[in-house]
Amino acid sequence: MSELNVAVLGGGSWGTTVAALTTRNAPVTIWARNPATVDEINNAHRNQTYLPDAVLPESLRATNDIGEAVANADVVVMGIPSQNFRSVLLEVKKHLRAWVPVVSLTKGLELDTRMRMTEIISEILPGHPVGVLTGPNLAREIMAGQAAASVIAMNDGTIVRALQKIFKSGLFRVYTNPDVIGCELGGVLKNIIAIAVGMGDGQGAGDNTRAALITRGLAEVTRLGVAMGGRAETFAGLAGMGDMIATCTSAQSRNRHVGIQLGKGKTMEQIADEMFMVAEGAKSAPAVMALAEQYGIDMPIARDVFRVVTGETNARGAYRGLLRTAAGAESEPG
Repeated sequence: MSELNVAVLGGGSWGTTVAALTTRNAPVTIWARNPATVDEINNAHRNQTYLPDAVLPESLRATNDIGEAVANADVVVMGIPSQNFRSVLLEVKKHLRAWVPVVSLTKGLELDTRMRMTEIISEILPGHPVGVLTGPNLAREIMAGQAAASVIAMNDGTIVRALQKIFKSGLFRVYTNPDVIGCELGGVLKNIIAIAVGMGDGQGAGDNTRAALITRGLAEVTRLGVAMGGRAETFAGLAGMGDMIATCTSAQSRNRHVGIQLGKGKTMEQIADEMFMVAEGAKSAPAVMALAEQYGIDMPIARDVFRVVTGETNARGAYRGLLRTAAGAESEPG
């Protein structure tokens, strides 16, 4: 076991999964807001709301006192939804020692600022090494012991190698990548494309249509990602194409589920009422479109998703629009 104490903030499905995996390599404390979740993790070693049927390690400790989780932490892992991320970080700041690395698991953008989560960390906790753990990681499969791969991205090569050892576990392989911007944006932007694919699936589209949407979607995600400072090759890797495939094809994908329901004619309000977990793509769509405009990048698939999510049009109209887009050379936008 490592001597590094790890604090994982957020008792959702992925935060709990990362906390459980990491207990094999280091002492871990998980912070959850809900006292019932904390009691269940500590006493029953389960988190039935988010990970039904999964048995958690007995060594995993839970608390709803953020100071207790963070005060002695050598690494902080943020599994907090994007729109609550800043407020939780401000609490973390009161208790965190200097220079402790902070790693984000969150695949979203802050709406009013359009900031990535690592940008928020750098703003609130200047001087702390900042990273992101991302990839095609569906929590239930990983908790069930199935093989998966992820990427830890950070600018500091020495720290990232130490963190790689903390997170890798059994069949969960973790690669390193210095491209924080590209890795983080891959996780954010593919959620929008997954909604588009779901909209098609909800209307009975075929495998060919899905393949076309994923491929053209990856092209527009890459264009924006590179314009914002990411590397093109990152989007061909686990944080880009890998995460895109998993999110666009899995029955466990929340963003694809939102798209399917939109394709069946439901409104975002109806869908949100039926879901207790966040679909980050629906939340991030306005920020993504604002960034596309800011950087002058044409994103026809993302634009159609944005128009449906905001109620400007319905999925049937949008989906016909996706297929009507005039086709030029494959290397061109559109």
